Amino acid sequence: MMLSRTAARSALGSARGVVRPSVSVSATSIWSRGMAKNNRPDNQRFARSQNSPSQAPKVSQPPQSREPASSSPASTPKPAKPQPTPTPTPTPTPASEQEQADKVTAESQEQEPVPDLSKLPDLTQGIPSTLEYETAGANRSSMTAVEEEEAATSAGGGGRPKGELPASAYISSTDRKRQWWTRVFLLAMGVSVVGGTAYLGRDWDDEELPKHPDVPNGWGLGLWWTRARARMGDTVTYYQEPAFEKLLPDPDPSFERPYTLCISLEDMLIHSEWTRDHGWRVAKRPGVDYFLRYLSQYYEIVLFTSVPFQIADPVVRKLDPYRFIMWPLFREATKYKDGEVVKDLSYLNRDLSKVIILDTNPQHVRAQPENAIVLPKWTGDAKDDGLVSLVPFLEFIHTMQYGDVRKVIKSFEGTHIPTEFARREAIARAEHNKLVASKRGRTSSAASSGGGLGWLSSHLGLKPSNMSLMVTPEGEENPQEAFAKGKMLQDIARERGIKNYMMVEEEIRKNGEKWLKEEQEQQEKAQKEMMKGMQNSMFGWFGGGASDDAKKDASSAPEKKA
Repeated sequence: MMLSRTAARSALGSARGVVRPSVSVSATSIWSRGMAKNNRPDNQRFARSQNSPSQAPKVSQPPQSREPASSSPASTPKPAKPQPTPTPTPTPTPASEQEQADKVTAESQEQEPVPDLSKLPDLTQGIPSTLEYETAGANRSSMTAVEEEEAATSAGGGGRPKGELPASAYISSTDRKRQWWTRVFLLAMGVSVVGGTAYLGRDWDDEELPKHPDVPNGWGLGLWWTRARARMGDTVTYYQEPAFEKLLPDPDPSFERPYTLCISLEDMLIHSEWTRDHGWRVAKRPGVDYFLRYLSQYYEIVLFTSVPFQIADPVVRKLDPYRFIMWPLFREATKYKDGEVVKDLSYLNRDLSKVIILDTNPQHVRAQPENAIVLPKWTGDAKDDGLVSLVPFLEFIHTMQYGDVRKVIKSFEGTHIPTEFARREAIARAEHNKLVASKRGRTSSAASSGGGLGWLSSHLGLKPSNMSLMVTPEGEENPQEAFAKGKMLQDIARERGIKNYMMVEEEIRKNGEKWLKEEQEQQEKAQKEMMKGMQNSMFGWFGGGASDDAKKDASSAPEKKA
């Protein structure tokens, strides 16, 4: 049961000598309990209630009295006036004291602190950043935690003194395993590096010694390291050099084509592009069939592309089904140097004075630019004639049998070769007509002795060993009669070339499908033989080699029946 302030004051005034000590003790205990319950370092409510006299507890505070304090200085009341009618004051019980303490705590918590509006940020200039404040608070809190921990450890309050245990005692088992595996890995790596270097530095064998004459065998540490570096360089070179030292087989003497013509594939013979509607599409350049079939009678045609085999081979098979391209060379035959693909003609196993390469990228032919004719990229124009316009120039080189094609290409440097060649041919034709007109008055004996023909041949640049065009095949016009009509030597060669081209076209029309069918059958037969060899080798690994003869008989039985 709780008493009002007036009743308590009147009761204490009438019975000061007996009751006030007990009431003072009760109020002091109640006040101390409230402080103990709300004793928080950062509690602003408690700090405000403690400093503000308006928030002091009303129930447990003893009444003011003029008598001296008997319990504590903080709870000394002023003397109160005596009341005329004394009323007995009951001694408060522990239950009432607990209720009064709870009421004081609730009243102190209900009073909210008044915010200081003068410290609020000015939001008229935008929302201020709190990153600096939060970062500083995080640093302060982390540093405070570390300092408190160090202080507690060093003081020996509740923890172990610093430095009593080694640092390894504070490492978890997972970290110990990780450190152990790291040491094992580093040790294995070091052993492998040392062992690999020692193995690479061994003496040269019989095949390697001729390739490295400047690094002899021996047991010296310097020689060992030099051989290891040379072998490591050979390993890197293996991926940068062409797949073979000789990309083409040795020339066949019976093959009457002294010149080699290398042609690029991408943006030269075909053009590929990708669109959202159609995906990848490949277009064939106008005149490719005529270009390959006509020049195949004069040149050994080699396809030299930077496209890998897996991508380019199906395109080449469809582009040239009758195999007028004698040797296809793909990305594996190129050299990789300074981040660029290079088509090195020195690996072709051919005389470079008789090699011409057509390309669209100058970087691809930078190893032998004097042998290269760089053309603009074909972008899919259906009316393009840039490839066909080169046929007269390439035909003229074979006709005149030049000893070094590099000199001829050099003379056309910086010009559009088809246009420049047509201009020079017109000038030569005019001069030739003048010479033929001046020689018509000579006697027939001089003509029959070959003097006039020899003079004309030497004027046109022919040598006595290169007079195959002067031999008249059956059914063709006599060269002397052709000269008398004003024809030039390249005219005779062109007529003969067109005639051979028409014969090839006729054979393709008659037997083209048959040739393709036979080639397909040969490919299927080769695939079956390859699969049969793989099966035999697999059965041989498992001990089935004794039944090879039976397998051959079983495979040949259907063929005999057919």
